Amino acid sequence: MNVKRGSTAFLKVIIFLAGIAVLALCIWLPEIAVRDARVHPDTAYFLIPFLVCAYGFCIAFSVALYQAYKLLTYIEKNNAFSELSIKSLKIIKKCAFTVIFLILLGIVSLKVLAKVTESDDGAAGPISLCLMGILATSIIAAIVDALQKPLKNAPDIKSKNE
Repeated sequence: MNVKRGSTAFLKVIIFLAGIAVLALCIWLPEIAVRDARVHPDTAYFLIPFLVCAYGFCIAFSVALYQAYKLLTYIEKNNAFSELSIKSLKIIKKCAFTVIFLILLGIVSLKVLAKVTESDDGAAGPISLCLMGILATSIIAAIVDALQKPLKNAPDIKSKNE
């Protein structure tokens, strides 16, 4: 019992630190974008779509972090096999798909930006990083889906044993 509390407390601290990092990103993101727009005025019109995708990503990621925090609280209270846990996992999975969609929008806008500036090789690095982000998010969505299936069946198992 003590090990479970220690490991969930550690995970809660990690989630809290990730949340602080996302908040810091949200605070400094407009400044970074405006600075880039000043350096590259010919592509400054990509500032608004970039900020929309970035803030959408941050919001979806923050919601997923909050749901993960709630899920750890349910685990601490021995409610891991509850409807609330299943609901949290569903929201985390939806957030993962939202993040994937926003990353895909970012890839499309990078390709458009590369065509506009006529530098196809300039977008290869950021696009490969985006694809790695999609892979990581897809893995998280698959893990959440794998966790969700046994939790859905858990009440059936409990009622059969009683």
